[in-house]
Amino acid sequence: MKLKGLYSSQLDVSKALTEIENDRTKADRIINSMPEREYFVIGVTGSPGSGKSTLTDYLASLSAENSRTAVVAIDPSSPFTGGAFLGDRIRMKRSTRDERVFVRSMASRGNVGGLSPSIYDTVEFLGRSGFDNIFVETVGAGQSETDIENLADLVILVLAPGLGDDVQTMKAGIMEIGDVFVVNKMDIAGASQLAARVKAILEMSGKSIPVLLTNSISGAGIEELHTVIGDSLVDLQKTGKIEEMRNRRTLYHKLNSVYQIIKEDFAESVKLEGLLRYLLEKSGRLSN
Repeated sequence: MKLKGLYSSQLDVSKALTEIENDRTKADRIINSMPEREYFVIGVTGSPGSGKSTLTDYLASLSAENSRTAVVAIDPSSPFTGGAFLGDRIRMKRSTRDERVFVRSMASRGNVGGLSPSIYDTVEFLGRSGFDNIFVETVGAGQSETDIENLADLVILVLAPGLGDDVQTMKAGIMEIGDVFVVNKMDIAGASQLAARVKAILEMSGKSIPVLLTNSISGAGIEELHTVIGDSLVDLQKTGKIEEMRNRRTLYHKLNSVYQIIKEDFAESVKLEGLLRYLLEKSGRLSN
């Protein structure tokens, strides 16, 4: 796969991303040297075991038929090295063998919301490098994993039957962030019933959101899902809502940059205490 500009190969992109992930100063310099361009971010999230990786894998291959496509797979961090376990990448057999798809594994680095601060820089770099569709697959940490809503233009929420208390899952905060709902593993007993319950809950909430049945192993329902994703992105453009999404992404990118600065530059408790005292004084919340 050839891209335009300085980062014209997958190896060039990989090397640049390593610098971006490890050095925020270099990240700013690299990204700011590249022209802005239009691209889409599709988030894929859901419960562990729902088949997010294989679903993302299939969608990326379909996307690559017409668009330059990248996948960022967020993996749990290794407690020893801090790096990614690469479990998601192992399951993405189509994408890793497809030269048209760029696949990057990133560690969550212990972030509760499922995304590390550098993910915003990673996505922006990939977009400016020439990728049109960027799929971001999250760790799968349950209802705490809602950061993806602030990053993606469109969020695919993946559910599957037989993963425990379905009703409790549907009450969780993660149900609030889906733009398209997918009940994967449709060949397993209970899939149709789960889809029906999801539709009923969405209707009671007054939400008109697509609910699809898929099988990411056989590919059943994946082409329909791919079409729905494309149509949804077009609708976001027509209504102007996509600008809201991108303004929010910019805002949260800045907030995450501040978080990263505090984490790196004020790691010592004395420094952090001084920073907190200064901020509280500025806000008028520090009593004399």
